[in-house]
Amino acid sequence: MSIATTRRGLVRKSIVGLVVAGALVYGGTIAYLTRFDHQGAPRLPTSSATWHDPKALAAFNAFRETRCDYCHTRTSDLPFYFKLPFANQIMKRDLVAGQRHFRIDPVIAAFQAGKPPSVEQLSRIEEVIQQNRMPPAAYLLMHPHAYMTEKSRSDVLAWIADQRRRYYATPGVAPQFAGEVIQPIPESVPVDWTKAELGRQLFFDRRLSGDGKMNCASCHGLDKGGVDNLVTATGINGQKGPINVPTVYNAVFSIAQFWNGRAADLAAQAAGPVTNPVEMGAHDWEGVAAIIAAVPEYHTAFASLYGADAVNQKTVTNAIAEYEKTLITPDSPFDLYLKGDNNAITAQEKRGYERFKAIGCSGCHSGVAVGGDAYEVMGLEGPYFAERKAGLTAVDSGREGFTHAIEDHQKFKVPNLRNIALTAPYFHDGSAATLDEAVRLMARYQTPYAELPKRDVDDIVAFLKTLTGKYQGVPLQQVVAAPPLKAPEAQ
Repeated sequence: MSIATTRRGLVRKSIVGLVVAGALVYGGTIAYLTRFDHQGAPRLPTSSATWHDPKALAAFNAFRETRCDYCHTRTSDLPFYFKLPFANQIMKRDLVAGQRHFRIDPVIAAFQAGKPPSVEQLSRIEEVIQQNRMPPAAYLLMHPHAYMTEKSRSDVLAWIADQRRRYYATPGVAPQFAGEVIQPIPESVPVDWTKAELGRQLFFDRRLSGDGKMNCASCHGLDKGGVDNLVTATGINGQKGPINVPTVYNAVFSIAQFWNGRAADLAAQAAGPVTNPVEMGAHDWEGVAAIIAAVPEYHTAFASLYGADAVNQKTVTNAIAEYEKTLITPDSPFDLYLKGDNNAITAQEKRGYERFKAIGCSGCHSGVAVGGDAYEVMGLEGPYFAERKAGLTAVDSGREGFTHAIEDHQKFKVPNLRNIALTAPYFHDGSAATLDEAVRLMARYQTPYAELPKRDVDDIVAFLKTLTGKYQGVPLQQVVAAPPLKAPEAQ
């Protein structure tokens, strides 16, 4: 045997030995990580109702197996390689991105408490599962047991639909749509109609402003989709506000009010603009209350509803909030479709709804208002602000400007899409002039799809136009600037 042949044999043996050694090391590492994953996975307390709910238990077990909590919480004990110097830098980016996209802590807590996650949490999970985006390939290389099989994905989707049917389905929705990501707007919500009538008068009363020329409807025109159709609001003395006006229609369904969520409810929202020097410009609420109390009709109404000497910021905003609860717009063509009228929308509009879901729009825009129930980063999947023509402004910091938390940087309340065809221009900065442009930009910056085909854009726009509803039985396109209020018995 020649020396060369001997050397080749030794080389082959060395390579085989290295491969075998590598396989043993890899196999041992996988075995260790699998055991580590299972030991540290979230657990259910023995008292949790989830143990007695087969669909919820199957979904919980799927999440336990994938260990979504590694990248989507801040409390999990991470595998050893997260702590290695070079790997730590790579993994840290994954952790930041994972937590920026979604926090699963409240979902795990819901399982443990035997309660449903929120509408938005269910929608975000559904989006990722349907697109088969998680877990990522690099993670599966070290955690192959975490691969989501067709059965585990089906288990999660079945649980999501079941949660919607049980906890979030609107009365009157057709059975086949009770588990859908979007639900019809209910025909009514609980309202004190006497207070609402008082609130209606205040909503349109210009005496609440500093110069007696503005009212709530100056920015929230009920004949304009609940907005002013301007890039940013125009306030007292023609001053320009820094941000686009959100619609007042269906605001009752929102998680909070204003783009940054700084107002917890409708009453808190009503309080802000009245004394804002750039908006309605009144000096203070004491002065506003005195002006209102001096009007005999108001004095009598407040005394009857709230007690003697009860005209103040709290009672005025309570009345306005009660009126704003009536500003819901059910019976859109899409609502009628969800209630079982298959001919309420066209084939193109149905196709647009399916694309809306498939692309991932419904991950944020869900529920009865098609949004409004969560906060999201503007530019989640692309550099929105870097590519925007205008420079940064103070309001571009988003929710961070209110919470002062870095994780809320450039995060905004997801706008509700009801009546969206009437509320241009779009986004917090009013930068999208048309619905077509808004759809393209949202796909570019908020979804994994860099660019949508024209047909997809046209179809999604067609679907969005089916979300225009009615206010107290009148199509929103025909609502007058100051419509009278009709309590249910008078309708």
